[in-house]
Amino acid sequence: MKAIGYRHSLAIEDAESLVDIELDTPKAVGHDLLIKVSAIAVNPVDYKIRQNVAPEDNAYKVIGWDAVGEVVATGEAVTQFEPGDQVYYAGDLTRPGSNAEYQLVDERIVGRKPKSLSDADAAALPLTTITAWELLFEHLKIPQQTPGSAESSNDVILVVGAAGGVGSIFIQLAKALTGATIIATASRESSAAWVKKLGAHHVVDHTQDLKPQIDQLIAEKGVGPVTHVASLNSTETYFDSYIDLLVPFGKIALIDDPESFDVAKIKPKSLSLHWEFMFARSMFDAADKHEQGLLLNRVSDLVDQGYIQTTAGKNLGTINAQNLKTAHAELESGRSIGKIVLAGF
Repeated sequence: MKAIGYRHSLAIEDAESLVDIELDTPKAVGHDLLIKVSAIAVNPVDYKIRQNVAPEDNAYKVIGWDAVGEVVATGEAVTQFEPGDQVYYAGDLTRPGSNAEYQLVDERIVGRKPKSLSDADAAALPLTTITAWELLFEHLKIPQQTPGSAESSNDVILVVGAAGGVGSIFIQLAKALTGATIIATASRESSAAWVKKLGAHHVVDHTQDLKPQIDQLIAEKGVGPVTHVASLNSTETYFDSYIDLLVPFGKIALIDDPESFDVAKIKPKSLSLHWEFMFARSMFDAADKHEQGLLLNRVSDLVDQGYIQTTAGKNLGTINAQNLKTAHAELESGRSIGKIVLAGF
């Protein structure tokens, strides 16, 4: 089968950073589905792994953790899917990734692909959907309401780095399934327009001091004080601002990897700090890892009902090494809007 991999952790400009290769097609056993990959999306985790995790034994490492495809074979323990099913999933960080024609994935972390989306548009969703869902409902503990009839609540969520992949789905989930007021951050006109389109009630500029801007919203728009923070990037930069902005017993949930911050600062307000890592369930074979498959099915229904739209921002074409290099380079620049997708071999 065709695949894209690497043998050494190299700068994306290096000719060997990602290369086209041929590998044997794997076999499905146990709870595994063998999936023929039709489309993928690229995430920051892809380039972080490429930069920092060298393959063992000089073998090629295949990465990629967002895909849509067709089930072509199943292991003997599979009960939820059968050959021919169209699925979407983020996969498992400890196993070969989706930058290949065929991939093995545990059925318990796989969902039904939204019927109303193309393969490429659906591929944009899984990893960020799982991350955003776990942030919103499992860490921040925002009460979930009936979609389309959410009643306004006193919850006010500040979403920092809102125009990226996780922010783009987080805002939509919060808008569709909660009564929270959503304050998104964006620094460019295009990204501000994007997050407003997705459902943010207010937008502030994260290149400026956050507190005066939010104080102004409170004074002029009647917005309540911030009760929750979803910190999607630059947590180290904004950590002190979060503490200033949050009400006592407020919650901070982050997904990035700050070098350091003083967690003791959250004690006076009795704030809680949560670190989301959507691979935790699959990496440690959690007893409830099937929850990821369930939430993907739930979001698939929300997409088909018109509550959630794809977060695909750019389609770079065929799945090959050159196009993946372009995707990695753009993500490393930190200026992408929405998700980068590729389709077909």
